[in-house]
Amino acid sequence: MVILSHPDRRRLFSVVCCLMVFVCCPAQYLQEIDEAIETSSRYVAAHEAKITQARQKLEHVQTDLQRYDASYALYDLYRPFVNDSAIFFLKECIELAQKVGNHSDEVRCQALLAWRCSCTGMYEEALNILDSIRTEGADQAALGEYAHAYNNVYNEMAYYTQMPEMKQAYSQRADYYQNMMYETLPGDDPRIMLRREMSFLNNNKLEQSMAVNDEWLKMVEPGSHPYAMVALYRYLEFKARDDKDQMMHWLAESVLADIHNGVLDQGSMWELANLLMQEGDVEHANRYISYTSECAIRYGSRQRNWQIAPLMTQIAKTYKEKSEHTTSQLRVLLGILSVLALLLLGVLFFLHRRNKQLAVARNELRDANTRLSASNAQLSTLNAQLSTLNTQLSTLNTQLSEANRIKEEYIGRFLSLCSQYIDKLDDYRKMVNRKMKNKELDELFRMTKSTELKEKEIEELYQNFDSVFLHLFPNFIDGFNALLQPDMQVHPKEENKLTTDIRIFALIRLGIDDSSKIAEFLHYSVNTIYNYRARIKNGAIGNREAFERQVKELG
Repeated sequence: MVILSHPDRRRLFSVVCCLMVFVCCPAQYLQEIDEAIETSSRYVAAHEAKITQARQKLEHVQTDLQRYDASYALYDLYRPFVNDSAIFFLKECIELAQKVGNHSDEVRCQALLAWRCSCTGMYEEALNILDSIRTEGADQAALGEYAHAYNNVYNEMAYYTQMPEMKQAYSQRADYYQNMMYETLPGDDPRIMLRREMSFLNNNKLEQSMAVNDEWLKMVEPGSHPYAMVALYRYLEFKARDDKDQMMHWLAESVLADIHNGVLDQGSMWELANLLMQEGDVEHANRYISYTSECAIRYGSRQRNWQIAPLMTQIAKTYKEKSEHTTSQLRVLLGILSVLALLLLGVLFFLHRRNKQLAVARNELRDANTRLSASNAQLSTLNAQLSTLNTQLSTLNTQLSEANRIKEEYIGRFLSLCSQYIDKLDDYRKMVNRKMKNKELDELFRMTKSTELKEKEIEELYQNFDSVFLHLFPNFIDGFNALLQPDMQVHPKEENKLTTDIRIFALIRLGIDDSSKIAEFLHYSVNTIYNYRARIKNGAIGNREAFERQVKELG
């Protein structure tokens, strides 16, 4: 992408700021851009292959004129790719032009070098180079390049200065050299076309500016590097007309042309990321500005990094706010788990108290038996009554013992899980804090977006449930299948792991026979649980209505 001068960027930015309402970029454009970014390394590799071929050609040249042409070709290839390398080959061209005595080429390359310095923020260096150029005897093309470089550096300085009197002086100098450009460069030169279009556009002469862009568009090959520049300014044309469909089409065209040509100075992508951030599409804005930042680092333009930094800061702030919200939710969850732990302690205390009351009742029963032994007549009756009571008590004791054993096993395992979840929450908090501190925002976003953690914890919960249940009722599966017809019997594929069918009836065996509670635990719908229960009961050997009661008696 050709580097925009700051007046051009200023005009572009002013248009953006005036139109705060932005319509979302159509999904097909974003999808196409995402796919292009995924394969961008292929386009960069293709451009690097062209550079390799050009370097090999340079190694085999025989004369200084051939060396100049080969070095200039490498400059042209590096110009949108690696700034330092482009500057290096420009310097080579300057030395070769001096050596062969081609003053016009020397002036032209010196002006190009100054222009590159000004576009990367090195204004003093640019002016020093331009002030040292001797233009006497140079041809019109060299003088046009010279005027263009001066115009660019003064426009840049006018844009950044905070002193009104200096801004006016720089602008006047820029206008002087712009007029010089009109005098020395042909009318179909892209730099002249750009100046004419922006002049009409800034003065709201939209028909004239669009006519210039139409003329410019005919001069470039679709999908080429120059096409990206024309498409960007065509986007501004339609933005001035508030034609959102067309302006998004041309901005996407500019972005895609840059990517497909392996361009690392991503101006259009930066513009698209800004617009998406204003619309609230943080995910795409972060993806595009991250790609732009990587390209800018490889390209070596501190000016582009200055442009990117505010947007990256804004995106990082947005992710930080989301992370803080997640941390707050984790704290609430930890509080809920703490309350549940206290409730479990209360249940344990209640069960202990009930056991003591049962022991007292047993002692009283023994005393009653001793008193009843005094009367043989009454003893027979009381013994019969006592036998009945003992049978009931034995049944109750068995049920209570089993209930105590089940509750103690599950309570112990639940308390252990609570402790593990508290540790996991703390580890997750430390990991989030560490990634925020290391600015690993992409990785953090990917992790928080995925449901993998939830699925893993649910699987671990089921494994714990299956393990405890089979420990309490090791023969449950055999007993369960004995109640079913042969073709309806269920056999787990893995040892110590229940199937969904058996897990549903394992919960019923534990006394949880409400389908809504079973559905909540197993993360199924209530209708699904009803269907499972009905299907299994239809395969019962005996009375299907008594099937679940028989399951509760297993073990």
